[in-house]
Amino acid sequence: MKHPDKRKRLQTRPLPMGKKSRVFLAVYSAAVLCVCCMPVTASAAGDPLTVINNLSDFIFGVIRAVGLILLGWGIVQIGLSFQSHDPSQRSNGFLTLAGGVIVTFAKEILSLITG
Repeated sequence: MKHPDKRKRLQTRPLPMGKKSRVFLAVYSAAVLCVCCMPVTASAAGDPLTVINNLSDFIFGVIRAVGLILLGWGIVQIGLSFQSHDPSQRSNGFLTLAGGVIVTFAKEILSLITG
């Protein structure tokens, strides 16, 4: 088995970061630290069904936000496909757009199905 030459090892250097990048990294790290280390107490006094309904509304709100992000990304993909005349990117854009619409209105679709 051949051992690599110690002199030819790649030297790792930190990536150069500008002031904006350092500020963004600091703000992002602080936000993640706050979310992870400062738990919010939930008051569960009252009807248990109210707690479940509130949790359901929160989860569907998060799902709606993801759907809106997909919707926006689909619009961007469609715009870029028209600019570059790429039909495969255009079809992916329309599929992402349709998926975003379905995910955005998932709660309404489920309520229509279940009655």
